[in-house]
Amino acid sequence: VQLQASGGGLVRTGDSLRLSCAASGRTEVMGWFRQVPGKEREFVAACTWNGGSTKYAESVKDRFYISKDRTENTVYLQMNSLKPEDTAVYYCAARSTGRVILSSMWSSALSYDYWGQGTQVTVSS
Repeated sequence: VQLQASGGGLVRTGDSLRLSCAASGRTEVMGWFRQVPGKEREFVAACTWNGGSTKYAESVKDRFYISKDRTENTVYLQMNSLKPEDTAVYYCAARSTGRVILSSMWSSALSYDYWGQGTQVTVSS
């Protein structure tokens, strides 16, 4: 499965941005992570490809929303009320279809088999 992330950019505090991740095949779980230089990759949000289950990091809850378009094989991350601390490279990730795991594991980067190339999000103050 290949993942193509897009939608990053430079925005101001309080603005919104929507990231997209197009997948070339079926997956079990789709996730978004972010990383700043010198720090570990951080979980942001995840959802199942089938069904409506979602999971969010506390730092983005009620500001970010993950959704999917199954006809387009695309997952979105709607980011609202952006803050300077949201500045990072955002990566989408996918777990192979059929490999079911507990939702408690969705926040671990090790749970994912495929990664997109990353898209830069910069939030100015």
